[in-house]
Amino acid sequence: MAGKMASDDFDDQFLTCSVCMLHFRDPRVLPCLHTFCRECLQEWATKQQPLECPTCRTQVSLPDKGVAGLRTNFYVNNLLDFAAAKKGAGPGVPCQVCEGNVEGSKSWCADCAKLLCESCTLLHRKFPLFEDHEVTPENTLKAEKDVGKFHRKRHCQKHKNQELVFYCESCNALVCTACAVVDHRPGKDHNPVEIATVAQRKKETLQELLQDIDPRLKEIQASVKEVERKMSNLMPSKEAATDQAKAYFRQLADLLQKREQEVLSQIDEQCRADGKALQTKKEAIEFELAGLTSARTFCQQAVEHGSDVHILEVGNQVQTRVETLLAKQPDLESNWSEFQFVENTAVSDVEKEVGNFGGVKTNIDVSKCKVAAKPAVQGFACIAELTTTNQEGRPCVTNSKAVTTNMEDPSGTNIPTQLQMKSKGLWEISYVPKVTGVHRLEVKVNSQHVTGSPFDVEVKGKDTPVLTIGREGSGVGELDWPLGVAVDKDGNIAVVEQDNRRVQIFDTDTGKPLNSFPLDGMFPHSIAVDSNGRFLVTSFGEHLGLRRYSKEGELLNTFKPDGMTSPFGVAVLEDGRMVVVNLGQKSCLLLQPDGSLIRDIGKGRLQFPEFVTVDESRDVVYVTDSGAHKVFAFDLKGNLKFNFGKKGQDDGEFSGPSGVTIDPAGNIIVVNHYGGRLQVFGPDGTFIRTVASVKGGNPFGIALTPDGYIAVACNTGHCVEMYRYN
Repeated sequence: MAGKMASDDFDDQFLTCSVCMLHFRDPRVLPCLHTFCRECLQEWATKQQPLECPTCRTQVSLPDKGVAGLRTNFYVNNLLDFAAAKKGAGPGVPCQVCEGNVEGSKSWCADCAKLLCESCTLLHRKFPLFEDHEVTPENTLKAEKDVGKFHRKRHCQKHKNQELVFYCESCNALVCTACAVVDHRPGKDHNPVEIATVAQRKKETLQELLQDIDPRLKEIQASVKEVERKMSNLMPSKEAATDQAKAYFRQLADLLQKREQEVLSQIDEQCRADGKALQTKKEAIEFELAGLTSARTFCQQAVEHGSDVHILEVGNQVQTRVETLLAKQPDLESNWSEFQFVENTAVSDVEKEVGNFGGVKTNIDVSKCKVAAKPAVQGFACIAELTTTNQEGRPCVTNSKAVTTNMEDPSGTNIPTQLQMKSKGLWEISYVPKVTGVHRLEVKVNSQHVTGSPFDVEVKGKDTPVLTIGREGSGVGELDWPLGVAVDKDGNIAVVEQDNRRVQIFDTDTGKPLNSFPLDGMFPHSIAVDSNGRFLVTSFGEHLGLRRYSKEGELLNTFKPDGMTSPFGVAVLEDGRMVVVNLGQKSCLLLQPDGSLIRDIGKGRLQFPEFVTVDESRDVVYVTDSGAHKVFAFDLKGNLKFNFGKKGQDDGEFSGPSGVTIDPAGNIIVVNHYGGRLQVFGPDGTFIRTVASVKGGNPFGIALTPDGYIAVACNTGHCVEMYRYN
């Protein structure tokens, strides 16, 4: 705290654990500075691995002692003491020593953190052991406003009667006077300094940080106000945009209705004109029909009923009339064909264009939006990522209706796509291609093509690497005899090059080189990444050992425990323990985070162990043995659980198994050094499937990326090949 805190400056909620909702009991501070009861954290840790802060969900790497190794929040303890002391100064509160006397004045012992009645206070003062204890009487207790007066004194765990008064800077430990004389004697290895001196320096450092915090707080507070201002404008903007949209589409609807009436009127007019013409034609044809019918009747009567005299009298006249009518060529055609409605603009064409009929204008700059297509494989769920950005180039949120996507395969057949927002301004476009070849992906934002759209996306077969990283050489982005491969905390590929004696890091999506750092040791072999993002690299030959490097490539530690002869494969557990293949002893070494040996695993059972991986959820260590053509499974106590595989080329068989890793479901992925088959086995060793046959030469280490690709280090191919896994 920058200054003194009075009793009115905090409330009961400040002293309450957010898990159990009771006053803190032995409060412990997490690295994120949130405080909880020790028991609550212990129970929380049994339910969750890795442990996350119950408040902010920050992942916590517990110290070696677990929850017990976390720092105590002494400030909260002081507040609890202060609250208890102030409450104890009131009437009717029992003594915390004899637990019975509620009468008379009370005193507070800061050393014991107890409230004492008058009798216990007098007795307390008589003991030589307690003569230096700081006891505050009731009248001072009631008047006191400063929490700082109630610091609970801390005593040495080894020397119970000694107060911690020194700080050993070499050991980063608080020590008492006895410890400073015996265990932390000043010299080359220890440097005990009075606590006040070190605390003052630390206070000055923290004070500087406080000065840095205030401007940031103001900046964040201003940002919150700006967000609140925008939130207050949200509904008015919605209402205005809604009114404008309704007016616009009403106008469009009015235009369509007007056009509809015009076309319907035209149809009515055409119908009337055609009806009149047809009626006239009908009357003319009926007139011809009547004349011919009358002549036919007269002629038939004369023939059937007329006498010879009658026939001779009218015969010539009937003959002339009928011949005249038959010789006449009347126009019997109506000269009319049915009229029909014509779609000058097809509904399907309008449907394509209707997306351009208005839209929501945001501050998204379509020209700055970007699309990154992940490597695509036939028959697998594939994705492309769209980043929507504003004019300043920062990721910007927009509504899903503003984004449209369309994909076609090489034959022009439409491939269904799905759109999902993953985070602010980041959209995932997913699809499942059915054929190989170049597909076209069209992406629009606010009805405008994103720069580069439509994009060409090459879909490959499952046996073809979706990406090949590196080529032979020693330059940037080139590889020489890559052996080990791992995925770092950012999802990038880290590769150990034996001949270049370095680690090189590549972008998983593009294969672009990002960083590199040199390695100690003659023959570097394998690499792993711990929970803090640090690299662990093995090397054999001269200057052999296991080395820990920072994320930036700075050498932090070198481990060479007794018995380590030829370290090959390496795996690291969440708690920092390490498993290293020790080829020279035909075993694996389980090591503490400080590199000290815990035990040998597999000794006497392995012939030529190479790579290792650990399934912590099942407490299983998997080791590939290229000599036995098997994979061995041990528990962390060193007991053999089972093994699987035999030499051969059929499903489930091996020819020099090398790299091994596990997927999130616990399935085991193994690559054959000879032949390059990538195979998947269940947690019990049952064969599941073959992923692919690696094209690069002599695969060694493998790693599974978070987005479902397997990276394979191909040493004679001088590259890393990426294959689709799921």
